[in-house]
Amino acid sequence: MKKMYSLLLAAVLVTALFVTTGCPGRGAGAVRTRTDTLVIVSHVMPPNLDPTLTNEIGSARMHRHIYSTLVDLDTNMNIVPSLAYRWQFEYDAHGNATQLRMFLRRGVLFHNGDELKASDVYFSLMRAAASPHVGHITGMVENVEVINDYEVLLTMPFPFSPILNHLAHTAMSILNERAVTALGVDGHSLAPVGTGPFRVTNIVTGDRIEFARWDQYFGTPARIPNMVLRIVPDAATRLIELELGAIDLIVDIAPFDIARVEANPDLILLRGPSLLTEYIGFNVQRPPFNDVRVRQAINYAIDTETIVAIAYAGAGSVSTGPLSPMVWGSISDQLEPFQFNPDRARQLLAEAGFPNGFNAVIGTNDNPARLDAAEMTRHMLAQVGINVDLEIREMVSILDMTHRGELDMFSIGWFTLTGDADYGLHPLFHSSNFGAAGNRSFYYNPTVDRLLDEARRETNPARRLELYAEVQHILRDEAVINFSWVGEILVGIRSDVRGFNLHPSQVHLLTTVYFAP
Repeated sequence: MKKMYSLLLAAVLVTALFVTTGCPGRGAGAVRTRTDTLVIVSHVMPPNLDPTLTNEIGSARMHRHIYSTLVDLDTNMNIVPSLAYRWQFEYDAHGNATQLRMFLRRGVLFHNGDELKASDVYFSLMRAAASPHVGHITGMVENVEVINDYEVLLTMPFPFSPILNHLAHTAMSILNERAVTALGVDGHSLAPVGTGPFRVTNIVTGDRIEFARWDQYFGTPARIPNMVLRIVPDAATRLIELELGAIDLIVDIAPFDIARVEANPDLILLRGPSLLTEYIGFNVQRPPFNDVRVRQAINYAIDTETIVAIAYAGAGSVSTGPLSPMVWGSISDQLEPFQFNPDRARQLLAEAGFPNGFNAVIGTNDNPARLDAAEMTRHMLAQVGINVDLEIREMVSILDMTHRGELDMFSIGWFTLTGDADYGLHPLFHSSNFGAAGNRSFYYNPTVDRLLDEARRETNPARRLELYAEVQHILRDEAVINFSWVGEILVGIRSDVRGFNLHPSQVHLLTTVYFAP
């Protein structure tokens, strides 16, 4: 099997080399005249420009530029001021930090000219807390009290250690109450009003979103006046357009295009560690995936090392747990991975009552590396009698199907954007988050629920780490998901693009980007 995949990889590399050597001649004459507009690209239109109504990476990247949060996470994952210039924790009679007082900057203007007030903070955070999409991120804010126009007091039901990390999530973006009320949910998503460094000027559904620099932005203004997000579904087309100069950067270079980008003198490849983990999930309430032996058999049947070497071209690393090593609380280096062992897989399937295997469906989107990984997984499972059909749809559709529990298996990823284990574990594995909130496996384990709840209330970092370690060991032993790939940031930019700073969340801030003279 490995020999076959090696031959396949060689063919891909030869093809890439041929295409690369054919492109510079065309690209040299086709590079567009440099303007005052930064052109970026996405494979799909962001589902929603309202940060309360969706929680996926493509939308978050746009929310990051339209809106602002009370605090922010810098490229080293440190909490830094944003709309709040300072804050302080306040303690109850038992010495618990259950309140957080936030002091807002004065004179911050929304894109419609309104000044940011504490009432907008109250409106935004309470609206987010009630959302089925992001409530698991914001729900620990039990109440927001408006002290005056520039001061709010957040109350939590218990001391929640990573509260500042959560407040930096784009789901906690501060919206303009008057605009949302006047435009309605649908209207505001088409004409969003934030305090971010760019304002939306035009949306062509399925084609592009146009932005203009908000010159009254409270922070350091963007260096480039305009930005356009183009929608180009095909990965090969995106790369060709980068080579030709029709776009300026791609924030998700396909791993198998690494060599091609590095070989092109007109392009620069930026690489860095990521908070992303890719996994294959199971609906554990659906037979036969409700049997731990079946899930373990699938893990033994999948040669993850070969998948990472071929489908992901060796970028990133093999995943051994649900959290990237960059996430605080990860014990990925302590978890024993499932070794590739088809014989053990067949034995477990027979013990579970499936000596001849069974049929199943795995859903995934058209991400090239993810598709290759899913196809390889399908082939490997067939060797132990599990016949899998691929259901390939747009990511929005895959998420909708998993929210409703309609898929046997699904190949997706999770960005632990806060950098804390709570956000990497609670949404995906706590029973309160079935469906849209993140637990698409519909996994319920009362012990895991208890440990995650206790970790949320624990203020001692060492004890929190112990609790999260116990959870990760349970998830590994119960094979709740198939841990597959720890991502690596792969950004391709034109050689005249300067100032791009990688962010581990992959929600990169583009205000520092400019063109070389």
